[in-house]
Amino acid sequence: MSAPVAVRDPGLQPERTRLAWRRTTLSCTVVAVLAGKQAVHDGVTAPGLLAAALSALVWVLFLVVAHRRMRELERARPDALTPGRAVAAVGCAVALAAFAVAVAL
Repeated sequence: MSAPVAVRDPGLQPERTRLAWRRTTLSCTVVAVLAGKQAVHDGVTAPGLLAAALSALVWVLFLVVAHRRMRELERARPDALTPGRAVAAVGCAVALAAFAVAVAL
């Protein structure tokens, strides 16, 4: 006879985690918008435009990763964050920072 599976009491931890993902998404959005603004501020240059376009691409990739994680957290028993998704999220954050610096220079 198998033991009954207890329904997980989600408590506030999943909600805090969802809010953290939302804050991080908002921060990434601000960085991407500021990179685009800076790229066209003093005239459009090829490197600035490329950095702004790459920032937008990385922003979209981060949105996909964050959205999937937030959807996973809605389940009663969410799976752990996979190493691949964790690396993707960190890679997107680092890439956004690098592209923002490239646009500013």
